[in-house]
Amino acid sequence: MALEHKSTTSQSKFKHLSSFERGKISALLDEGLTPSAIARALGRHRSTITREIIRGTTTQLGAELKPFECYYPETGQAVYEKNRARCKKTSRFHRVTDFLNYAEQRMREDKWSPDAAVGFARRHQLFDKEAMVCTKTLYRYIDLNWLSIRNIDLPLKIRRKPHKPRPVAKRMKGQSIDERPITVEDRVEFGHWEIDTIKGKRSGDTALLTITERKTRLHLILPLESNCTKEVEKTLEQLTKPLGPLRRHVFKSITADNGSEFSSLDKSGLQIYFAHPYSAWERGTNERHNGLTRRFIPKGRAIKSFTLDFIQRAEDWANNLPRKILDYRTPLELFQEEISNLGKALL
Repeated sequence: MALEHKSTTSQSKFKHLSSFERGKISALLDEGLTPSAIARALGRHRSTITREIIRGTTTQLGAELKPFECYYPETGQAVYEKNRARCKKTSRFHRVTDFLNYAEQRMREDKWSPDAAVGFARRHQLFDKEAMVCTKTLYRYIDLNWLSIRNIDLPLKIRRKPHKPRPVAKRMKGQSIDERPITVEDRVEFGHWEIDTIKGKRSGDTALLTITERKTRLHLILPLESNCTKEVEKTLEQLTKPLGPLRRHVFKSITADNGSEFSSLDKSGLQIYFAHPYSAWERGTNERHNGLTRRFIPKGRAIKSFTLDFIQRAEDWANNLPRKILDYRTPLELFQEEISNLGKALL
């Protein structure tokens, strides 16, 4: 009786059999070992060995032309290579030309990210599923230089690390963000905003007031004559006062930093919270959108050199950009929906 072979190596998982292992299977079969014993000897699963024996077994003619079955490692290897060649995934590049043209147009003309182009097309069913590719594949086509868009044409990928407040000597100007309701943090309630200013090139330059709604991500860019307290107060009042009774529903709270321009913001009649000093991440929504604004109004350029129409175009672009976090809907679309729901609730 043949001795049972045992392997001291750990069992290999999810790895195809090699030609050497196929040779071992043939030799062990000749010794009379069962598939289970061969599996233990090679550190493989019994099913793997059984399938391989079936795959490599052929019928031969023996003495007196009597047929018999025998496993041949060469046959098993040939069948394996044939199956691998047949299952190789082919590129869909030439079958999704219309979608790629659409995506290139969105990325080049509208400055969308590849993910925004894919997500918006998928949400609005602009193409059949088989006529488009996923975000990962689209990025791969760009990396392979298969499109006219290059990586240098894409917006920078922003990466952030979580931060924790640190003790600082700077005094908070009003009610702390720690007292802000949890519904604001969870973005489940409409009407909570974050505010900041974008300063100009030098002291004599103008500035911009930016204010972003946390739930819908609607982003407003409002020109300021200067980066001072009175100018901020006046601009904010011009924005909120025309809303009349809706004012306290649309602007339930505003979160600001501790800049001097916001020193008297709590006198506006609105609920104001102040982030911890040197903690910009606590107003992350507004900071992110200021980064989008800087694509149009870069640092080092005088803000007064940009026309009001140009600033409005930058605002419109941000508010009409499909967002993955919004299920590829746009901030303007969601904001209008919230205003409509608010109007119905107040009737």
